[in-house]
Amino acid sequence: MALQVIRDISQLRSILDKHRLQDKDIVLVPTMGNLHEGHMALIRLAHKHGDVVVSSIFVNPLQFGLNEDWDQYPRTFESDVASLNDENCHYLFFPTDEEMYPNGMESQTRVFCPTMTDVLCGASRPGHFEGVTTVVTKLFHIVDPDVAVFGEKDWQQLAVIRRMAADLCMRAKIVGAPIARDHDGLALSSRNAFITADERPRVSQLNQSLEWARQQIQNGKRDYGRIEAEAKQQILDAGFRPDYFSVCNAQNLAPALDDDTDLAILGALFTEGARLIDNVRLEI
Repeated sequence: MALQVIRDISQLRSILDKHRLQDKDIVLVPTMGNLHEGHMALIRLAHKHGDVVVSSIFVNPLQFGLNEDWDQYPRTFESDVASLNDENCHYLFFPTDEEMYPNGMESQTRVFCPTMTDVLCGASRPGHFEGVTTVVTKLFHIVDPDVAVFGEKDWQQLAVIRRMAADLCMRAKIVGAPIARDHDGLALSSRNAFITADERPRVSQLNQSLEWARQQIQNGKRDYGRIEAEAKQQILDAGFRPDYFSVCNAQNLAPALDDDTDLAILGALFTEGARLIDNVRLEI
């Protein structure tokens, strides 16, 4: 069947209720649009986890802070629809701001996760994760998915959503999809469009520093503070300003301790026009 675009919450619920009566599993892939190969990998993974694939495109103003790029965020609806149709996505939920926030954002009830949201990206973007958890909760209530697929590129977001879903007894199973990368290791991102031609040959330094740090730890190094400092210097030497570079417990995002065995190394840097994030995982 061809992709069906739906803008109305009640219409989407009515359609999905009919699928549930046929015992079909529904999988949700939330996005903010400007879709690329990384998003298509999420759609393909979604097909493996259920019968009916629903994607959403909503550039959520609640998760953008002051002086951030909400109004400049790329909006490429026609090409997004074509890409989703090519991957046999069944439904696209494309609501207006008024549909998602009928009483306005100022008086919107918020969903706040008290852990893992004030460090890393949360430290740089106060209020960001409150916007994420609020809109994801709303999407879960609207779609009521059996499974929801999120990319692992934003490992912090994935960890926060998993914690929120567990705390609020949400029934959706949260599935993480591996990071899709360009030929030089750069994680695919909608914000890569803001990288200048001069920056592009150097910007993969973030991934290179993450891989370097992973190798250091695999080789037995446990001075995480020194590893973080050296990685930040590598990013500076490449001409970029690091936001953070942290070796963390992969589950709770606390700074890694010597006896932690499941680690995530997370980094973020600023280009001239974008803030890029990436991470790698390892078990020791």
